Amino acid sequence: MPSGPGADGAADTSGAASAGAPEAPEAPKAGDDAPSRTDAPEEEPEQPQDAWSARRDLYAHSPGIMVGASARFEGGLSGRDQHGVSGGHVVGDVIMGSKTEIYQLGVSSDSHTSGPVPQDSLDRTASLFVPGGDGSLFTGLVERLRTVRVLVLSGQHFTGRRTAALMLLNRLGATPVRSLDRDTTPAALAGLLDGARGHVLCDLALRRDLPLRDTHLLALRERLVEQDAYLVITVDPAAALEDVPVAHWQPPQSRAVLEAHLAARPDGPAGPGADAGALLEHRSVKEFLDRGHQLREVAAFARLLARVASGRAAGHELEHFSLAALESQVEEWLGDPSASLLDKAFLVALAAFNEAPYALTAELSDVLFALLQKTEDPSKPPLVPVFGNAAGGRLNRARAERYEENEVTEWGPVAQRKARYRDDRAALVLLREVWTGHPSARPALVAWLDRLADDGRPLVRTRAASTAAVLAAADLPSAMALVITRWATSRRYRQRLVAVNALTLAHFLGAPNILRILGSWCTGDDRRERWTAIRAYALIGPAHPAEALHALRSAARTYFAAGDGRGGDTDRLAEEIEELSASVALLLLSPAGGQVLAEMGSWLGDEPALRDLALRSFLYACAHPQDDDPTGSPAPLLEWYAQAAAVRAPQARDLTDLWTAALRDRHHTDDALAVLRTWTWSADHAPRTEAALAALLSGLVETDTDRRRLAHLLRTMPAEDGGTTPPVAGRLLAVVDHG
Repeated sequence: MPSGPGADGAADTSGAASAGAPEAPEAPKAGDDAPSRTDAPEEEPEQPQDAWSARRDLYAHSPGIMVGASARFEGGLSGRDQHGVSGGHVVGDVIMGSKTEIYQLGVSSDSHTSGPVPQDSLDRTASLFVPGGDGSLFTGLVERLRTVRVLVLSGQHFTGRRTAALMLLNRLGATPVRSLDRDTTPAALAGLLDGARGHVLCDLALRRDLPLRDTHLLALRERLVEQDAYLVITVDPAAALEDVPVAHWQPPQSRAVLEAHLAARPDGPAGPGADAGALLEHRSVKEFLDRGHQLREVAAFARLLARVASGRAAGHELEHFSLAALESQVEEWLGDPSASLLDKAFLVALAAFNEAPYALTAELSDVLFALLQKTEDPSKPPLVPVFGNAAGGRLNRARAERYEENEVTEWGPVAQRKARYRDDRAALVLLREVWTGHPSARPALVAWLDRLADDGRPLVRTRAASTAAVLAAADLPSAMALVITRWATSRRYRQRLVAVNALTLAHFLGAPNILRILGSWCTGDDRRERWTAIRAYALIGPAHPAEALHALRSAARTYFAAGDGRGGDTDRLAEEIEELSASVALLLLSPAGGQVLAEMGSWLGDEPALRDLALRSFLYACAHPQDDDPTGSPAPLLEWYAQAAAVRAPQARDLTDLWTAALRDRHHTDDALAVLRTWTWSADHAPRTEAALAALLSGLVETDTDRRRLAHLLRTMPAEDGGTTPPVAGRLLAVVDHG
């Protein structure tokens, strides 16, 4: 019998490490040729992490959009009855989908030129403008501007701060309005005032060595008073300011912006076309509002909604808008020539480590930056500012947020400050765009993933797998050739386990032909590919039990045969037998367990390979505690038997047949008795376990030999701490004697 799920002594200790544990081996250096690692000598000093612990790590550390906060791979990654992300919605729309609509989202507020703002543009903006908050804030800002003449308005990008600046001037009647060039110095601002009543300067370019000071505002105010004019300057929250009073802009609610656009349409809210109120309750509109889109996207969506309300656009266009807007934003991020390579590396790292600790994301984004820099300019060493790039600023630019949440570690839950995209689809869209839209980044990305796959932290390795899964769903041939197959054939167990997780997640993300790949590997000539496939079937199998059992059954017939036609390596053969047993055991404990149990019963015939696999797998599953908790009771298969026996379900007979076969088989008797001994110890302090075990034992006494075997176990077994026989053994002995 395998060592069992509770015997962690054979597990990879680094695999059981927490997300924050130090890396055990030295990570591969950036730029190392990854294939050279997978083709290294055959020496394998590490031991594989056991299947139960590996599955637990995959549950704990995969991104939420793939598995959900408490999901299990039980018929799918997002729940028992779903076989895709959120029932397939994300798969179809994000990973494998493509844009069919292009929407004009307007010009980025980072682009400005000097010149007068057309009055008709101001009038259109005024008809649609929605003040932030309850409106009193905007009224207060108008009066403040009237008094001080120059106002510094602080707000995040794409929150409507430029529109607010124009409307402040318009509300004062300070027209015409002239837009000033942002690429000027604070000292030169006063010289740009040319006699217009209103002036707006959006996103003034400031540096720490060239800040905006109060003296600059005093000079501006003097000129503005002379000209009876007004000026509004918009800046980022982190702008370089010295002793400058700042007005903070609060953006309006997205729903209010939509309502304003509908009310302002030519036919009015009560005119022909769809009812405005009904449109706002449309499912697609609600989903859009829940995504937290930028105001420029809200405005574009509002224009589309107005066209739908007027009958000039079809309602189904609303369903595509949100994703198209997100894809447009991602393309803008990656294609922006003004954005630094360091910032783009952070976007990619955040996509891979979405909902992970921020410090970890920032650490590994610097590694990716170094690799990208090597691709872009090998002669230029990467320079990472140690104390630059404040977390708040870079997360705001990425439309992301920080939050507090516990992280799973081997020492228990630990509070961490995590980071995530506000739109949970952004990570998948961004990774797909990097892989398929920017192939020049592939060498660096592949090298980065290789480093992650060999990291000592389970969270890091799991995110390497989830990232590779997204790449495979977007472009399977390239992802297999450049990443996953090399991991699957690595001499290192931990890299092969990353390949297992990558293939599993890729399958449930909609990547094609994963089951075909696993089927060919499971009975192929490459032992490492066989190991990878066997492990993967344990995770994918609950959703596809028939295919998994067929593949594992075929493998068993090959590998359980003595000499197995592959050189007869006893150690290798024993390893594969254990992996096969663990995979079938995991399937038996999944929601597909009923189908697996019926199949295992048919394996108890005259074919030695399948009979041995059935008994090994059954005892492996019996040794597994409830919910991965060694103190849990009763054990899953014992509780399953008790429930089936209570209603006289056929499964009770199937479980009894497997137990009887294991106890009577000379190769498995000792292991079966060891499991019963463990269950008896659990029953000593758990009445439910004792009742279930008593019912089972009474069903196992069919002959005098059966009775003597079980009675001897109960009479001679010590207590769990090595003391005298526990009292529960005597009570169970009475059940056996009278069975």
